[in-house]
Amino acid sequence: MFIEESKAEKIFREYRDYVYRTALLLTKSRSLADDITQETFIRLLSKYDRYDDTRPIKPWIYTITMNVAKTVTKKQRIVKCFSFFSDDIANDQIDSVEKSFLKSDEMRELWMAVNSLSWKSKEIVVLHFYSEFTLKECSEILGIPIGTAKSRLNTALKQLRRLELQVELNLTKAGLYEER
Repeated sequence: MFIEESKAEKIFREYRDYVYRTALLLTKSRSLADDITQETFIRLLSKYDRYDDTRPIKPWIYTITMNVAKTVTKKQRIVKCFSFFSDDIANDQIDSVEKSFLKSDEMRELWMAVNSLSWKSKEIVVLHFYSEFTLKECSEILGIPIGTAKSRLNTALKQLRRLELQVELNLTKAGLYEER
């Protein structure tokens, strides 16, 4: 199935900020987020014939974004290991992505805690809380059983609660879970 230029432009305008913010939250690098955004839309347009238009497009775009982000971050680790390029990579790094997207101190502390999690834990937290997907949608996007998605989210929340005790982080105030 061929995608019309007007439809491609509409999809790009509607989802480019979402893809960029997601990539930025995951990588904390503006240039990597730009690269991921560009590659995501290249893949989206080249594989649009595989998209099932009876389903919502946002989870499909998120899946592509996550796959591209994983590939790009793997390549970055290899580049850093061999250091053939400039050692001054830090100039492109964002001091804290929280300054751009999270306003309150609690939210900044929360994002620092989320950022310290493993990729799988961070991925499920970003999907579920930031992108507001249901656990069922998260499991479909990640290609895992719903039980695994629940388990990953539970593990991530336990890790965050442990961090909360260590650094006096108030996850309830930050909106991650409700008071009991």
